[in-house]
Amino acid sequence: MRTSPPQRLRDWIAAPAYPWITGGAVTAGAVVELIVIPGGVTTTAGVLVSAVSLMWRRSFPPVAVLTVAAGLIGFAGDVNLYLSIMVSGLTGCYSLGRNRVLHPALTVTGGALGALCVNLVHINTWSRMDLPVPALWERGSLSLFAESFLVTVVVFGAVMMGDAVRSREETRTERGLAQAQLIAMERQQAAEAERAAIARELHDIVSHSVSMIAVQAESATYTTPGLTAEARDGFQQIAATARSSMAELRRLLGVLRTPQGESVLTAPQPTLAHLAELVDQHRAVGGTAELRITGERVALPAAWELSAYRIAQEALTNARKHAPGARTVVEVDYGADRLLTLRVHDDGPGTGSRPGTGPGHGLTGMRERAALVGGRLSAGAGPDGGFLVEAELPWGSG
Repeated sequence: MRTSPPQRLRDWIAAPAYPWITGGAVTAGAVVELIVIPGGVTTTAGVLVSAVSLMWRRSFPPVAVLTVAAGLIGFAGDVNLYLSIMVSGLTGCYSLGRNRVLHPALTVTGGALGALCVNLVHINTWSRMDLPVPALWERGSLSLFAESFLVTVVVFGAVMMGDAVRSREETRTERGLAQAQLIAMERQQAAEAERAAIARELHDIVSHSVSMIAVQAESATYTTPGLTAEARDGFQQIAATARSSMAELRRLLGVLRTPQGESVLTAPQPTLAHLAELVDQHRAVGGTAELRITGERVALPAAWELSAYRIAQEALTNARKHAPGARTVVEVDYGADRLLTLRVHDDGPGTGSRPGTGPGHGLTGMRERAALVGGRLSAGAGPDGGFLVEAELPWGSG
């Protein structure tokens, strides 16, 4: 994916080589300036140290104090203001604010005092050069300090800009962490809700089977002729055990109530026989879907039927959400090797439109449902494009 020019610029600034390249460029410019406009020893040393120290401003931010101080010393040594000193001084002040080496108020105060000292040195230089310099108590003497005022304003602006960038990045980082925590919490809650739903559905299935065992065991004691007393007691024990299991299941159901304390629904659980209705519902809301069934239809255990139906339901929901208007095909294959294969394929844009295909709530629930019955589920780009959900549910051990 192509990035925009502003993003490429930000990436280049964030690169490890950026301070070395820019620091080297400022140093080269300083050398050229000193060749064209030679300065004294103090000025030359201040200009070069201020420029060279920029190379370490990211790996060792406190070096920016040396950058600014050397720039002020170099400026104080000559009445000429070198361009390299302006660049290195502004960059150093920005780096001090950006990395908060010192509190911004302390940094600006130090810069203002340094500017005042440089100004006083220049006033003394002007007086030695026989320039008209009014005494401090004379009228118009305050204009002599315009230089220090201007330098202080520039230092203040550079430090505040660096501090603002630092604050913005910290806010962005905190927002990203908070958003990541919220997403993780939502995923955990969704996974817990999905597990609770699966457990409730299994409760209904097991409760039905256990209640049938109890009824049949009770009936057998009256409908089976010629039972011995031991056999009759055995049937009664089976019925008692089944009733005890039912009581335990009812207590379990109390744990699996909704957060509002409402009981779970008692409607019959859907099976693969309801897939046609599910596909019709998908068409009714504007989707295009087709159901294909191959192999000999067999009655699977209730858990297998329910898991396959819920996987198809979630896959159709994802297709409506991420690929609206796409054509979807639901294929059910009753394999001869006691393997049920379920495929839901759409011709939409594929995984690019599904940012949550890795840890998404729906796919996590589908994988858990497949694993519940000893199967497996895969999801991703289809062989001919689009998105494919494929589940293999063996029922041989059911």
